[in-house]
Amino acid sequence: MRPHSRQILTVEETFGRNGWHCELVEGRDVLRAGFEAHHTRVDLIAQAFPELNALSIVSEVPMEMGAGHLPSALELLARANKPLTLGGFEYDIDRGMLVFRVTNLFERERYDSDIISSMVHCAIAELDRIVPYVAIVRSTAEDLLPDLDIKRLLMREDVIPPVPGDEEEEY
Repeated sequence: MRPHSRQILTVEETFGRNGWHCELVEGRDVLRAGFEAHHTRVDLIAQAFPELNALSIVSEVPMEMGAGHLPSALELLARANKPLTLGGFEYDIDRGMLVFRVTNLFERERYDSDIISSMVHCAIAELDRIVPYVAIVRSTAEDLLPDLDIKRLLMREDVIPPVPGDEEEEY
């Protein structure tokens, strides 16, 4: 069995310092964790790529989508991705999972703890932010989907969680 890389052990140390429970995946440079966010429980996967000095943080939540709703949901994710600078939304059709992925390249073998923490916060917050919008698309009757203005839907602020710092953090 292959030992864990220094990079993923740095991620595990950062999780520990933040009080976040996590588990290393045996024989892989992967760590798994779960967080309770504002709207939903978020599963998180951190994967180190030592040969690149890269870290990818993936947050995901189950969100089954019927075939009739899928085009509208994918449009919503594409529009939500447009203004993002870091990371992006995906929909894993095969597993029915809503996903947010952010990756960073590091200069050294030991990843910067502050950057790791920021990546985790970003992955959780972004996924938690998009869940209610996707849920609105999913709950819209199929015959009304052509009338659903996705661009306007994304402007609604009444469904997004409060910004951390405005009130206490939930994860």
